[in-house]
Amino acid sequence: MPLKTSTWFILFLNIYLISASDPDASQDFCIPRSEFSSIFLSCKNSSLATVEDFVFSGIKSSKNLNKTNRFSSIPVTSTVFPGLNTLGMSFVRADFEAGGINVPHYHPRATEIAYVLEGKIYSGFVDSSNRVYAKVIEKGEVMVFPKGLMHFQMNVGDSIATILGSFNSQNPGLVKIPSAVFGSGIKDELLVKAFGLSDKVLDKLRKQFT
Repeated sequence: MPLKTSTWFILFLNIYLISASDPDASQDFCIPRSEFSSIFLSCKNSSLATVEDFVFSGIKSSKNLNKTNRFSSIPVTSTVFPGLNTLGMSFVRADFEAGGINVPHYHPRATEIAYVLEGKIYSGFVDSSNRVYAKVIEKGEVMVFPKGLMHFQMNVGDSIATILGSFNSQNPGLVKIPSAVFGSGIKDELLVKAFGLSDKVLDKLRKQFT
């Protein structure tokens, strides 16, 4: 008997929801072959894996901070940490000088939870009704940023602050709002009308974020 239209719709929706997240692993782990950098591709034979594939030492200390934002981050994804491949998770270390900011941004494929290792961070996100949820979080506190929602951080203390963040995707993605708006090549006329900018100000913003 042919399936009803509603039944096909439910089946399609379930397939879509399943494919919209990191798939469940079908084996203990999958260390990518060295010639591949993309996710979910060919794996090494498990007998060739070593403990070094499951250890990452690249966040012991911060990297040089960006002079403009006084901020730096070290993403820990499967690209740099092979042991994460197919496990549906990733990590980041972020450091802020006093007054430093992590510009408004979002992760299209992951929810993030951030733990304050040191300092005081004004931290928050904006929901789809443009309501902001923000407060100062301090050492030992955590905050969650729902998947796909714009969020931000700023060091409001007088010393360096550090955040450790965890994602529920091995490839969370990152879209920085200033760069996406002013550095992506959107037509000038649209940006002038959308933000009420003069051509001079728009040109300055383009140079800053390209």
